[in-house]
Amino acid sequence: MRAYRHRGFTITELLITVAVVAVIASIAVPSYSSYVQRSRVPTGLDMLSSFATRMEQLYQDSGSYSVADACGVAAPTVDNFTISCALANGGQAFTATATGSGRLTGYTYTINSNGVRATTAHP
Repeated sequence: MRAYRHRGFTITELLITVAVVAVIASIAVPSYSSYVQRSRVPTGLDMLSSFATRMEQLYQDSGSYSVADACGVAAPTVDNFTISCALANGGQAFTATATGSGRLTGYTYTINSNGVRATTAHP
């Protein structure tokens, strides 16, 4: 008699392989999505820093952060963030805030006239 030689995979081997791939995917996909989301944050932080620098230039030129009781520099527009400004001490201090929108909802960063940076909300 000739020995029968098996070729291919059994259904059990295929199911185990599919299960292993599913477990790996269930871990990798959320991690990758989080990584992509966090990669969008630096753009907002750069705009916030740029805004603070322009506010400091205004203060050096005029002695105040305000023009007509409002922040003297227009807030920049940037994808996924809204930049806002609040004055204090009669225009002698400010706090700029970058609030995440869209996919970055829940992220909030601030910088004030003293250069203090803070993460005030992070999901």
